[in-house]
Amino acid sequence: MKIEILGTGCAKCKKTKEIVEQAVAELGVDAEVVKVEDINAAMDYGVMITPAVVIDGDVKIAGKVPSLDKVKEWIAK
Repeated sequence: MKIEILGTGCAKCKKTKEIVEQAVAELGVDAEVVKVEDINAAMDYGVMITPAVVIDGDVKIAGKVPSLDKVKEWIAK
């Protein structure tokens, strides 16, 4: 599983990365968590506002920091 955090490095982007890493650790799944700061990469996904979470190429959320429970739900599917 590949999880990408799209964002420029703002506080919300950093918080999103922390939440995703916590969810991965708590669920014990094998996932690669990658921080993507290239705005062109975000635009390739159609994301115009960050932070955004992309799991295996599927945009799960954009423009908001997700809750820990929501991230766990996405990962568990």
